Amino acid sequence: MIYLFLANGFEEIEALAPVDILRRAGEQVRTVGVGGRTITGSHGIPVVCDCTADALPDGMPDAVILPGGMPGTKNLDASETVRETTLAVHEAGGFVCAICAAPSVLGHLGILRNRHATCFPGFESELRGAVVCDQSVVRDGNVITARGAGVAPDFGFEIAAALCGEDKAAQLRSQMQCH
Repeated sequence: MIYLFLANGFEEIEALAPVDILRRAGEQVRTVGVGGRTITGSHGIPVVCDCTADALPDGMPDAVILPGGMPGTKNLDASETVRETTLAVHEAGGFVCAICAAPSVLGHLGILRNRHATCFPGFESELRGAVVCDQSVVRDGNVITARGAGVAPDFGFEIAAALCGEDKAAQLRSQMQCH
């Protein structure tokens, strides 16, 4: 099970590209609305979530994904459920994944200390303790970060590789014509 948290003001492509790719890979991804079941992205696209942060299913997810966007990232960072779940998944050895401004949430939680990470330009100071990289997508152990909307599919494929294996991710890339 993977939780992808959505808060009002999220960057649509950064959320939906990974959901699409991971569901194609056979992963069970739940979109989780912070503040309600219908969450509106930064470009006015409403998304009806599978569940809300107030009613999470029992059990620990294998991974958490945080899309960026503003004020979506700030809304994620303000959610105690997002913060607690992300930290618990990380401490249990699950994958924590964030793109664009959202790696700042991981930085605030101390998850990025001594890890290589990337983010949208201008948020580097929020990646507390990280070794900031200039790459589009960075995987360091169980932490995956990415720079922004333009690399959302690459972010999704990297998560798929981590959870399903490199071969499955390569197969999906080919099927989806992302070479």
